[in-house]
Amino acid sequence: MDIAEQPVGRRARNKQRVRDRLYSSALEVILEKGYDHASVDEIAERADVARGTFFNYFPRKEDLIGAWAEQRRESIRAAVGDTAPADCPSAQSQLAQYMRALGRINDTEEDLTVAMLTAWVRAGRPLFEDPHLAKLFEAVVENGQKSGEFSRNVSAERVSYALRDLYLGALYEWARSSPVSRHPPLEHRLQEILTLLVGGIAAAPARPEE
Repeated sequence: MDIAEQPVGRRARNKQRVRDRLYSSALEVILEKGYDHASVDEIAERADVARGTFFNYFPRKEDLIGAWAEQRRESIRAAVGDTAPADCPSAQSQLAQYMRALGRINDTEEDLTVAMLTAWVRAGRPLFEDPHLAKLFEAVVENGQKSGEFSRNVSAERVSYALRDLYLGALYEWARSSPVSRHPPLEHRLQEILTLLVGGIAAAPARPEE
């Protein structure tokens, strides 16, 4: 490596450490006080940086929501991206794994999920968010159609959006409920939804030739 490149690398790493510290401090404050009452001043103080430093990394407080959403996307990709065929021999089992991953991501950070999801919706993000989850579902449904597991008489794209919409509906319902009524876990509700939908798109068994 060129010696001249090393200081640049250190600066990049230092900047990433400051950003990570700001982000984790923001989540701590939001978890304690809620998104609306989490001030930039308190987040900066918690991260031990100047107030202006916050805006160097997050020009708007709302950018914290985008960072949270991106982190969740990475968590989903990490949970399902390395699935081996032996672990998921069918499209239905792969969709089930997706639902398990989605449920666990929300269930393991219950309070933070509710706080950030509320802010995400209030900011209008669902209207403009890239349908990354629907695209993941669509690839699985298409594979299921190719293998004969799912009917070819349905649109893989529409099925994928239906799965995404059903997931979000279940997530909103889960977030609105009280902590006591959030059990059984969201994962169970998502598996119920998947069973209902997949039953409707499964290919009919071939009739024996007479």
